[in-house]
Amino acid sequence: MEIKDQVVLVTGASRGLGAEIAKAFGGQGAHVIVNYYQNEKKAKEVVEHIGKDAIAVQADITQKKQVLEMFEQAEIQFKGPVTTVINNALVNFEFDAVNRKTADAINWEDYHTQFEGSIKAALHTTQAAIEGMAKSNFGRIINIGTNLFQNPVVPYHDYNASKAALVGFTRSMASELGEKGITVNMVSGGLLHKTDASASTPDSVFELIKANTPLKRVTTPEELADATLFFASPWSRAITGQNLVVDGGLVMD
Repeated sequence: MEIKDQVVLVTGASRGLGAEIAKAFGGQGAHVIVNYYQNEKKAKEVVEHIGKDAIAVQADITQKKQVLEMFEQAEIQFKGPVTTVINNALVNFEFDAVNRKTADAINWEDYHTQFEGSIKAALHTTQAAIEGMAKSNFGRIINIGTNLFQNPVVPYHDYNASKAALVGFTRSMASELGEKGITVNMVSGGLLHKTDASASTPDSVFELIKANTPLKRVTTPEELADATLFFASPWSRAITGQNLVVDGGLVMD
């Protein structure tokens, strides 16, 4: 299915990387659901940027009922099921290398919050999408990960662990859902320059990444968004269960 014919849900799409992903799909003519939790104003700005083929829908994606209602609203609006899900939302986290919780201070509640944001939320959107995708014999689920669990330049213990678990989730779902015509893949960036979430990251960290990256620059949200387009496009039809690292070559997996 061409991107222009897809109904694309982007979670956490009111700002940062999610907003750039939503705009990238909108630029290709897709129907886009801009999911947000709190920032309605920013979400509507993204919708205005895309145009008539986008809607903003508020939903807490850790709550299954709200996710199901969002899918129902999208299907009514676009007269067809969601074909493509981008699990991007970041729950209660900032990339603050200075004030992060260290190994002796972090607690299980911190881990739990990130696992709910990464795994529970992805489970809800995936389960909500399966029936419509299976009927169409077409589905694209793209999870947003990080290279930090492979190369923890900054040891964000809770966040890194949750994204490592998301790789396992991605591959397990890919194994089962492939026969339904659904691919499940992951796109992992590093620290992106810059988003609201990475605004607290000291410039010294970005300089360190830049110095150790073959391309000698830090990846942007727009560049990572382009990779999600690839996994949604017909060009990736034989690819599933993969984790594509988009970080300028800092991590070579």
